[in-house]
Amino acid sequence: MKVLLLNGSPHEKGCTYTALMEMAGQFQKRGVETELFWIGNGPVRGCIDCKSCWGKGRCVFDDDCVNRLIEKIAACDGLVIGTPVYFGGIAGGLKCVLDRVFYDAKRLFSGKPAAGVVSCRRGGAGSTFDQLNKYFTISSMPVASSQYWNSVHGDAPEEVRADLEGMQTLRLTADNMTWLLRSIQAARAAGVEPYEREVRVKTSFYKPQ
Repeated sequence: MKVLLLNGSPHEKGCTYTALMEMAGQFQKRGVETELFWIGNGPVRGCIDCKSCWGKGRCVFDDDCVNRLIEKIAACDGLVIGTPVYFGGIAGGLKCVLDRVFYDAKRLFSGKPAAGVVSCRRGGAGSTFDQLNKYFTISSMPVASSQYWNSVHGDAPEEVRADLEGMQTLRLTADNMTWLLRSIQAARAAGVEPYEREVRVKTSFYKPQ
């Protein structure tokens, strides 16, 4: 089993990285392989709703990390996305990446356990955590929970490590995701498969006169 840890911060080894590494250590303690993927801090375009990706599972623009990330998420068993708080929401670069990653490829992620991790200095963690979870819950991804919402506080890595409750919350999230992964693995071994999905229905609330 393998969990992909996505670092959505423009800082490669800052507070978000510190939080993700706490989870990585716990996953490895439970025998789960991890891989860290950093989106970088270079320019990344946002989704332009061109719909060219439909049915392809990859973005038409191939000049950044988006398509590599889609491939890695599709190949892993679980996903953790970490982000700092920017103005009460996820980091701008990560927002651009996730909008394109989940636009069509979200159907490839169905059934994979996921969790969001938020790093903030003081406030905005709740709204940011909610924003991350919306990507998972529109994609039929089971969300691994914990004893509190997955956030750590601090303005530097050493301050994050001093947030004992936050770090414990992340370790429990890793344990709960590991349990989900093992349960899914056991179910498949016993011949229990997901129900066949209905063809998606889309309803427009516009009624022409």
